[in-house]
Amino acid sequence: MYDQSTGFILIVDDNSTNLSVLSQALKQVGLKVRVAMDGVSAINIAQQQLPELILLDIQMPGIDGFETCTRLKADPSTQAIPVIFMTALADSESKVKGLSLGAVDYITKPFEEQEVMARVNIHLQLRQLTKALEEKNAQLQHSTEVLEERVTERTAELSNALQDLQRSQVQLVQSEKMSALGQLVAGIAHELNNPIGCIVSNLAPAFEYVTEITKVIEFYQQACPEAALQLKQTLGDIDVEFALEDLPKLLHSMKLSTERIKDISISLRTFSRSDATVKMRADLHDGLESTLTILRHRLKAGSVRVAGKEHHRPAIEVVKHYGELPPVECYLGLLNQVFMNILANAIDALEEALPATPQILIQTVLVEQQIVVYISDNGAGMPPELQPRAFQTFFTTKAVGKGTGLGLSIARQIVEEKHAGHLSFTSEPGQGTKFAIALPLS
Repeated sequence: MYDQSTGFILIVDDNSTNLSVLSQALKQVGLKVRVAMDGVSAINIAQQQLPELILLDIQMPGIDGFETCTRLKADPSTQAIPVIFMTALADSESKVKGLSLGAVDYITKPFEEQEVMARVNIHLQLRQLTKALEEKNAQLQHSTEVLEERVTERTAELSNALQDLQRSQVQLVQSEKMSALGQLVAGIAHELNNPIGCIVSNLAPAFEYVTEITKVIEFYQQACPEAALQLKQTLGDIDVEFALEDLPKLLHSMKLSTERIKDISISLRTFSRSDATVKMRADLHDGLESTLTILRHRLKAGSVRVAGKEHHRPAIEVVKHYGELPPVECYLGLLNQVFMNILANAIDALEEALPATPQILIQTVLVEQQIVVYISDNGAGMPPELQPRAFQTFFTTKAVGKGTGLGLSIARQIVEEKHAGHLSFTSEPGQGTKFAIALPLS
């Protein structure tokens, strides 16, 4: 748990009511609080005495929350302070902008007090773990310089402590990411269900009405072959024959579109199974398919920027060789994240290498009492000297701002610690990379 006796939380909001509510809620659990009603005041307070965490509104007089965050992250003395945006701006563009500026979280108003407290607590724990990690690093350096005779023993102890802290930090990040992602995806799927259900349920009677109205019009045409002049002109303008022929086609296209949206909704629900507290028997092919559905937009042909230049990338071909697999006991939502991380890395590698025919191969096989999922690409591969560090926490070969270095580390924890399995890979420069996810049946 977070040590409440250290530091304080800075709340920045031009609404006095919001300041009062949040301050009271945080003080009730023993946290120290300071407040500011504009961005300039907040920056001055942070520079004078570093807060443990900043709850920052976006829409404020003077400099807004985005600019305030930008200035805090540009100052070496304040850039490490975690910032959580709390705002009424709920659109995706604002959320992406806030997180890209360096914020650790984004909470929309009106907010639930318990949700705010939970998120504040998790980021305070992360902050404390980071400080502990820095202290351990300092101790490691000091012991190496001063205590030469104990360097081997002390290094081993501190390395273990460092690994434990990193593992705890990754688990906290993983828990928060999957919780937020699961809620977001499940919410989107739920919101899609109602309009989809309405459209699907009304398409069948719409087909019947069109058929019946067509019959009535045909009957009138037969019964009244000599229509009035005005009616003839109207029919000529409308082109009834074409409309009667095209309308069923339009309805059929709408039916196909709703089925596609329904498939996406099902895939989102399958992918968001991240809150299960016990393992459940599941079909891994369902998880792979739902993940591919979510990544489908990245598989299409398009332009990519490599080394500062725009290049055309052909559509990525996904070749699937699925074996006959029994259900496996697992946390399917967590495994879906493993599939997502590895497939997204494969797409990134193909966009970097730009082969003439980009391809991802997915193969599933049953070997004795375990299932093995192979995911390979024909990208540039990984240099041999970097391969031993691939699963290292915070290690990444991607450009700044594109990778966090957590994806493969989290994937290994999910496979090996949560499922008693094994995650490995082979890579040949110029040939591509192949991951193997081995999972026991039970």
